[in-house]
Amino acid sequence: MELWDIYDKNKVRTGRTMERNHFNLADDEYHLTVLGVIARPDGRFLITKRVMTKAWAPGWWEVSGGAAQAGEESEEAVRREIQEETGLDVTGAEGGYLFTYHRENPGEGDNYFVDIYRYVMDIDESDLHLQEEETDGFMFATAEEIADLAKQGIFLHYDSIKRAFEL
Repeated sequence: MELWDIYDKNKVRTGRTMERNHFNLADDEYHLTVLGVIARPDGRFLITKRVMTKAWAPGWWEVSGGAAQAGEESEEAVRREIQEETGLDVTGAEGGYLFTYHRENPGEGDNYFVDIYRYVMDIDESDLHLQEEETDGFMFATAEEIADLAKQGIFLHYDSIKRAFEL
């Protein structure tokens, strides 16, 4: 059973945990998720396509990410998620934390903080080892191509993270 830490409105751990995806948080409680943007020196970004078996947003484009597990620091979580989903090890890569945004869903029990990271790495497709249960393809896209996918309504979190694509 995967556990997530519960945070207060100031993004401080409360010492309590919740089970993964059991959204029963009070309106002033949050869990933590992370997103990792991978940029190449040529200005292109690694984006992946979600498998069609996903319950939420199947076939949409995204960057690597997921929930921080209980006891896990934010950057540990984003490094783990990137490694699991793409096979890339961002340890030692240029970049790091950029910003945080949060979502409040009153009465739904699912409030969360999202820490955004960006790493710059000189990679190509031979460096990737995609997690087949999560990912159904990838591309190295320009910021303009990503914005176009967002306009089509098929890029996750774009409005919240678009400044991560500004180099």
